[in-house]
Amino acid sequence: MSEYRAPVKDMRFVMDELAGFKELSSFPGFEEATVDMADAILEESARFSGEVLAPLNRTGDKEGCKLTASGVTTPNGWKEAYAQYRDAGWNGMTSPAEFGGQGLPDTLGIAVKEMLCSANMAFSLGPLLTTGAVEALLTCASDELKAIYLEKMISGEWTGTMNLTEPHAGSDLALIRSRAEPQADGSYKVFGQKIFITYGDHDMTENIVHLVLARLPDAPAGVKGISMFLVPKFMVNGDGSLGARNDAYCVSIEHKLGIHASPTCVMAYGDNGGAIGYLLGEPNRGLEYMFIMMNEARLGVGLQGIALGERAYQQALGYARDRKQGRDAVTGEALVTIDKHPDIRRMLMLMKSRVEACRAMAYYTSGLLDRAHVLADAEERKKALYLAEFMIPIVKGGGTEMGIEVTSLGVQIYGGMGFIEETGAAQHWRDSRITTIYEGTTGIQANDLLFRKLMRDQGATAKIVFGEVYATAKALGASGKPELQAIGQRLGVALKAWTEATEWLAANAKTGLGGVLTAAVPYLHLAVTVCGGWFMGKAALAAAGYLDKEEGDQAFYRNKIATARFYADQMLPQANAYAATVMAGDAAIAGLGSELFDA
Repeated sequence: MSEYRAPVKDMRFVMDELAGFKELSSFPGFEEATVDMADAILEESARFSGEVLAPLNRTGDKEGCKLTASGVTTPNGWKEAYAQYRDAGWNGMTSPAEFGGQGLPDTLGIAVKEMLCSANMAFSLGPLLTTGAVEALLTCASDELKAIYLEKMISGEWTGTMNLTEPHAGSDLALIRSRAEPQADGSYKVFGQKIFITYGDHDMTENIVHLVLARLPDAPAGVKGISMFLVPKFMVNGDGSLGARNDAYCVSIEHKLGIHASPTCVMAYGDNGGAIGYLLGEPNRGLEYMFIMMNEARLGVGLQGIALGERAYQQALGYARDRKQGRDAVTGEALVTIDKHPDIRRMLMLMKSRVEACRAMAYYTSGLLDRAHVLADAEERKKALYLAEFMIPIVKGGGTEMGIEVTSLGVQIYGGMGFIEETGAAQHWRDSRITTIYEGTTGIQANDLLFRKLMRDQGATAKIVFGEVYATAKALGASGKPELQAIGQRLGVALKAWTEATEWLAANAKTGLGGVLTAAVPYLHLAVTVCGGWFMGKAALAAAGYLDKEEGDQAFYRNKIATARFYADQMLPQANAYAATVMAGDAAIAGLGSELFDA
């Protein structure tokens, strides 16, 4: 099984040229985010990910987690790796300095997160959920709760979870039955069961802070009656020390297709008299607060697909350069390494180009989130936030669907050996398969893009994106370089398909809702495809600028242009097909009921 080496050069290129990292040090609060600091952080993160976390990926997958009488135990080496992660300060990189964090930009933090996910996705899930919980507490917790919990969560001394799903509810949170009963001292007793709780219990930290959705006795029905509660594994004394064990227990861990080393827990609250919890924010606004965690988590899950795609690409490339089989179709040379075969080269380039396109989208979105916090002008902050929110379902849906397809290509390049567990190629596919499901399925992302993002401002944010894509296509066409002009021509055609599909959706949103909902996922794929071409085009323009000035690594920049051209030739033509699928709606099945599926 190949080693993991973080693609630091590509990460830096995307950070600087596409996400605007270099500008951030000029904003208040980000003064320390210099190029030299970024280089030092990325170099050390690459070392930690490659030397400490990556070797545990395969052994953790084989060993898995176990539920014992004293709780969940993680695989050998997990606790020691987490202690190194915590002690080095990785957990608090982007958190506020006020609570012990380093306050660095998300545009830098996302590169570190990608390394962690590539090296060991199962390990990275714990910090991912903790970061989301921290964001929720920063937004809606009382000053007293912030003082007790935030510093220890930001340092990584304690971890956090999010508890939404129940056995009967799935993604329909309106069906939540967990309840919270108010107590005389201002606390609540929480009762209920939650499933699919990532790192709901483990042995890496001495305390776990659960954020739990539940209903108050007088709560209205549906999603408007959901509140959020902080429920610690261990109670916290006035001096900050840990007190009694709370009535919150893992009662089983799921046996899953992948991410075996990440404990996915069934959590029981209140089986022994009631789990003590504390209301976060205002009553009945829990779902609103949870979506703060959800946005953070959705961007992080999109990144998981990208990270696993990168890991699978590296492994497939290493194998293809070593495995000898067949003749070179061009030279006739016998017994060549399989990376000489055109179809293997095609698959490797699909892996490489799609990972790079989705990485650019994710890093760009992180850059927007940074600007939404620090820009001086309120309207500019709002614009950055709306653009970021528009991009999040595209990153989540696109990054995860891409991750499954790219890790599957990795298995294909291995041939029969890819289907054999010992090579490790199949683990990347198995680990990636959950990413299109948790934190909102691809269908949920598609509906979010359509109804919460595209239509909330009558398409104004989408028009900004369309304008940016058009400007990139125009710049490519005006470059005078045939390879860039070819990319620009493909991008312009793809943009036309996207705008036409968007207009169709807007025209049918009120009168043909069934067709619009049927078209939602194809529309998401269309958006992902065109946005990928947009950023690959921007990358090609930036690379061409360095080639013109004869600066930097010329081979790297030539490869950037070639990869962008490959994406334009192989992926962007699919935009017209997606648009046609969108505009077909549900015409084929409209009016048919459940008998459609009868034998």
